[in-house]
Amino acid sequence: MIEAISFDCYGTLIDWGSGIVKALKPLLISKGIDVEDEEILRLYAELEAKAEGMEYMPYREVLRTVVYEMGERFGFTPSRKEQECIAESISTWEPFSDAVEALNELKKNFKLALISNVDDALLSPTLKKLGVNFDWIITSEHAKSYKPSLNNFTLALKLIGLPSSNILHAAQSVYHDIIPAKKLGMNTALILRKGYSAAPAVSAEADIKVKDLRELVEILR
Repeated sequence: MIEAISFDCYGTLIDWGSGIVKALKPLLISKGIDVEDEEILRLYAELEAKAEGMEYMPYREVLRTVVYEMGERFGFTPSRKEQECIAESISTWEPFSDAVEALNELKKNFKLALISNVDDALLSPTLKKLGVNFDWIITSEHAKSYKPSLNNFTLALKLIGLPSSNILHAAQSVYHDIIPAKKLGMNTALILRKGYSAAPAVSAEADIKVKDLRELVEILR
């Protein structure tokens, strides 16, 4: 029996694909670089995974590293201010149209958790936009590691205090979320968000596949 639902945040509840492109596109254009949105997100996914796989650093520093290395790929050196472009834009990223309503509906019957690769300070304005009180919040700052590390999910399971089989983890990234959650015995729901994902392409079967959170709410009724 499902008693709690844990969510990935950016990409699942928050439209990070659009946010990343809106942060990086003006920087690239200012350097005379014309590149498709799909390529921006593909390169972002590659560079973020690389940075997160290194010795732990705060997520703001991960984002600086991504921008710096993206500049190197395109032949320019971003200034310190330019390196902050993604981190400084996170507070403007909006929830997907179904996210707030679905979270509030699910909150009526389930405990809710958030497991996110982010710093607490960067997450704060996002939580206000989502408008629901999560019972547990596990960030990379707490775990001192980044998904897909099992450490993030092990910490979440410890805090939630329920058997993994009684928790459903919902996310749009197979790489960051579905694979590690399944390894620890959690039920999994893959949210098939439209558009390009800023995550490495891998494959694994989730227990549930839905096109959006509205469909997940209906299934869990």
